[in-house]
Amino acid sequence: MSFVEVGPDEPIEKALKRFKKECQKAGILAETRRREFFEKPCICKRRKIEASRRKARRRQMKVQQKLERY
Repeated sequence: MSFVEVGPDEPIEKALKRFKKECQKAGILAETRRREFFEKPCICKRRKIEASRRKARRRQMKVQQKLERY
């Protein structure tokens, strides 16, 4: 859980903005969206495999672009 201490003369809007930023960094909102509904293990595994494929494809494209520069 993210905590933000509010100063005595600090506007609440500024503190709220810092709190939202902390929550974003911690990934709290993304985690709650992911856990909102039950996901079968096979679907979870499939999602992870697809994510790793996308990551590998992106990595390969970056390497390819670096090689084209030379």
